[in-house]
Amino acid sequence: MLKPAKTNRKAYRGLGMEGMVATWYAKNTAKLSADFKANARRIATLLTPDARVLEVAPGPGYLAIELARLGPYRITGLDISRSFVRMASEAATQAGVDVDFQLGDAAAIPFPESRFDFVVCRAAFKNFSDPEAALREMHRVLKPGGRALIIDMRRDATDEAIEATVDDMQLGRVDAFLTRFTFKHMLRRRAYSRDEFQQLAARTAFGRAEIEETALGFGVWLRRPN
Repeated sequence: MLKPAKTNRKAYRGLGMEGMVATWYAKNTAKLSADFKANARRIATLLTPDARVLEVAPGPGYLAIELARLGPYRITGLDISRSFVRMASEAATQAGVDVDFQLGDAAAIPFPESRFDFVVCRAAFKNFSDPEAALREMHRVLKPGGRALIIDMRRDATDEAIEATVDDMQLGRVDAFLTRFTFKHMLRRRAYSRDEFQQLAARTAFGRAEIEETALGFGVWLRRPN
């Protein structure tokens, strides 16, 4: 396995997801199980049974685990958080599925070129300190013809869309307040616009992106040419 280059660069923007912060995040995002299942089902329609899938920044591992339930895919999760790697690995064992969660940086993915058929990154791209490098690395590790999907928040997401999303999570009063505050005053500021995503893609070998919009965010589709 290739080793990521050593660097003093902080791999993420904002608060590090370790310890109690990671536990709080995992508890609240578990409420989005329907979303994880829907995304997993959609991705599964694009995969062959032996497909290699990389989830970049899987956090507690919910999406990767849901995808592993759907077929005999070879799934790897790569996260910068030691807490998340541990939690996701334990969750996969409890679920009885085989997902290989590893520690690593999205801007220096520790796998060889043309390794994966599909790469997915959910709710994390806006937090990368070097998003262009992350896109280059996603392209590098994809097989020719492989696809990537980035699911994330839109910079122009309205307060109403945030309120509806948090309401759907059915959190307690304190957790709902903290989650709304985080969305409105931290995450939305880091999020990208449609034009910014297209500009990022244009600066990499992907060249362009196909972007689907929802009330809160984007689905950004990328392909490595054959």
